[in-house]
Amino acid sequence: MQDMTELYLAAALFMGLHLVISGTVLRRIITDMIGEKAYMALFSLASIGAIVWLAMSYNDAVVSTENTVYWQAPVWLAHSGALILLVAFLIGVPGLLTPNPTSVGGEAAAEKDDAVQGMVRITRHPFLWSVIIWAAFHLGANGDRASQALFGTFLTVALVGTFSIDRKRAKKMGESWRKFARQTSNLPFVAILSGRTKLALGEIGWWRPLAAVVLWAAVLMTHEMVFGVSPFLR
Repeated sequence: MQDMTELYLAAALFMGLHLVISGTVLRRIITDMIGEKAYMALFSLASIGAIVWLAMSYNDAVVSTENTVYWQAPVWLAHSGALILLVAFLIGVPGLLTPNPTSVGGEAAAEKDDAVQGMVRITRHPFLWSVIIWAAFHLGANGDRASQALFGTFLTVALVGTFSIDRKRAKKMGESWRKFARQTSNLPFVAILSGRTKLALGEIGWWRPLAAVVLWAAVLMTHEMVFGVSPFLR
């Protein structure tokens, strides 16, 4: 049980950092004590450390005798994996490459006339939604206990994180956030379908999707070498 316990502890640390510290009044208390820059540096280091611990403990737990298999993924899901992950990359990478008030240190973008542009029109949390899609797919494709713990952690943190960021930005930015939020949506495509904004693929450009496809292809080609599991059916 030691391997699974360590994985659970690593998952609890990662969730605690993002949901208990970053997502609550504890962040303000800490930043008042040490300052915003010091907090961000320590938080980043702690997050990287938690992810490394998660990865290492998962590698041990997934081959452990305690790693119960709850279900076998259907063949159709395994076949669709590459396409599902391509969608995640096409949302996340262009989102990271677009100025966004929800990004770390990006609050000033809300003051610009073109604050709502490109991928932000689809969702104001493009990177987190790419993580949600990635984690949800891996939850369905991997029915073992260790994978449920790992990918369930990322799915929970990313999904709750979208609401947490909205709450913090609304409190910090006031009217500039409310104006931005009225034209965008958390859930992808809701703002477009409700008429609050329009789809403008031209604003995304060609190089952002190209960067997403290149990165997606690189991950597919190196997946087995890095993670020990081939993304291609044999």
